[in-house]
Amino acid sequence: MATWSTRRKFIYGGSLVAVGSAIIFGIFFSLFYKAPTCNDGIKNGKEQDVDCGGTCIKLCQSAFLPARIEWGGAKFEKVADGLYNAASYVVNPNTNGAALQVPYKFSLYDNQGILIAEREGVLAIPAHRNTLAFESAISTGKRIPVKATFEFLRTPQWFKSHDTLDGLAVIEKKYNEDEKSSSLEVMLENRNLTAYKKIIVNVVLYDINGNAIGFSRTNIDEIAPNGGREMAPFTWPMSRGGRVVSVEVLPETIPVRD
Repeated sequence: MATWSTRRKFIYGGSLVAVGSAIIFGIFFSLFYKAPTCNDGIKNGKEQDVDCGGTCIKLCQSAFLPARIEWGGAKFEKVADGLYNAASYVVNPNTNGAALQVPYKFSLYDNQGILIAEREGVLAIPAHRNTLAFESAISTGKRIPVKATFEFLRTPQWFKSHDTLDGLAVIEKKYNEDEKSSSLEVMLENRNLTAYKKIIVNVVLYDINGNAIGFSRTNIDEIAPNGGREMAPFTWPMSRGGRVVSVEVLPETIPVRD
């Protein structure tokens, strides 16, 4: 039977081994452990999937709804011989999700289904707002398009955002036309405490059946705060024969990350 002195030596020795192991473990842990991040390519921490959800800015695919393309894809409108504007109405069903630099493509076809012209661009989709993909003056030469299509070239990559234009109000819309042209004036008011800058203003003209029969886009550099107003003007080199009964205004600005 081991004496008390021997047992005490074993206890002291075991304690020293435990302390030494803990120190060595701490050193190796501090040298090699890397805290979870939102760009390490691993599902860790409080992430819902790889580098998304939880505390990450990037939303996971399961956290948002896909953008919806209305109008059966796209519409086009002649603005001069051989030149056409094209637009597509994009619905964002996400109240807290936005996307930037979403690439897209318009394609115009003739009555035989042969491709006439293509135009690519990029689109920002603001949170809690619908928007318009718009391309002006697409050249078709002497060929006449009868159909237009629209497609995203890459799935929108969503991130957490909010409606940055919640203090912007449309207070007046004046549409006029004559035999050869038409015009629209949209008055915007900033009810926020800070200025709005670099505003994109999209408009859609509708007939009595709710069909989109015209569209356009313009930019406003800045709208002053506390009731500041700016007018967004639009003109078209054609008349619509009194068919315009309503106007939808779709203002937007570059989305910000929350």
